Amino acid sequence: ELDVTTIGDWPLAAKAVLIAMACGLVALGWYQVVISDQLERLNSARQQELELRQRFEHEQPKAASLEATRRQVNALEASFEALLHQLPDEAEVASLLVDVSRTGRAAGLEFELFQPAAESIREFYAELPIRVRVSGRYHAFATFISGLAALPRIVTVHDIRIERDQKPGAALGAMSLSATVRTYRALEADAE
Repeated sequence: ELDVTTIGDWPLAAKAVLIAMACGLVALGWYQVVISDQLERLNSARQQELELRQRFEHEQPKAASLEATRRQVNALEASFEALLHQLPDEAEVASLLVDVSRTGRAAGLEFELFQPAAESIREFYAELPIRVRVSGRYHAFATFISGLAALPRIVTVHDIRIERDQKPGAALGAMSLSATVRTYRALEADAE
């Protein structure tokens, strides 16, 4: 018996139910229009926060050691530059070959073979192998190798073979050393 046109005359309980329903509809509409969208954005922001936190925790140790890594890189670059300066340029290779020969003679060795081979080109340097065979005493070989290591340029010794000297009339204790001595030179910037 309630008429919508006479809502003002309705009993108090009916008015309260109608107001409660209207408030419920307004609240539901408010929730659907405003709050549900904000809740989705909040959940999305929480998920993004979780991902960023995990990324931060993964990257933080790297960032903490960044300065130490930079110092290490700078030290490696300086070391590389120092080593690069130990590589002779084209003009210095001839004098380096003379130094190798002079070092052997100063150690008291007699050169039987001193044969530079073809140069092989690497990424930023060229390698010049020299086959050598020298005869002398064992301690003279050690002095020779030590003298090569003391040269101001990089010289490495490979494929070392020491044998007793088999030549007729060889002195007692005479030995023969065969090795490949490799020296290196820096490639010119335009050759790279």
